[in-house]
Amino acid sequence: MTAPDLTATMAATQVYRVYIRATAEAIWTAITDPDWTVRYGYGGYAHYELRAGGRYYVTPDDAFRAGAEARGNVLPEVIIEGEVLECDPPRKLVTTFRMLMDPAIAAEPLTRITHEIADRGNGTCALTVTHELEGAPRLAMILGGAWEDGGAGGGYAWVLSDLKTLLETGSPMAGAQ
Repeated sequence: MTAPDLTATMAATQVYRVYIRATAEAIWTAITDPDWTVRYGYGGYAHYELRAGGRYYVTPDDAFRAGAEARGNVLPEVIIEGEVLECDPPRKLVTTFRMLMDPAIAAEPLTRITHEIADRGNGTCALTVTHELEGAPRLAMILGGAWEDGGAGGGYAWVLSDLKTLLETGSPMAGAQ
């Protein structure tokens, strides 16, 4: 059986919104502090220079690296890189993004991510992640979860679900790491 060609079906812009019972400051910290980012999603330490023009990069934790190597994928030291374009704590963070774990994906053009946090006034915030993926169909497929069954993970749906669970319960989803 041949895998479907999903590149034509993945949107050039993906938008995800999750409502989290947490403060905007707590969500901001969970997105921008490597001590938090390693606790949900896939186990990466996200490092930001939180100013326009600042560097953004992600390094894998030991469990992420070991899992990739068990599947035959040796990871580079830096797995994601980009630049901070806009930083307005705790409301908005805009960065460029390049995934370096796969040569074909690394060859795609830089993409752009916008994180927007809106306080709903009732003890919850809306976190909206908009990823502009024009010209990056392979990355769009990974982030959209199209290759989840092949070991590439559930993309943004997985990461944001895990972030929400961690912030609301203090623990990541079962089996998250």
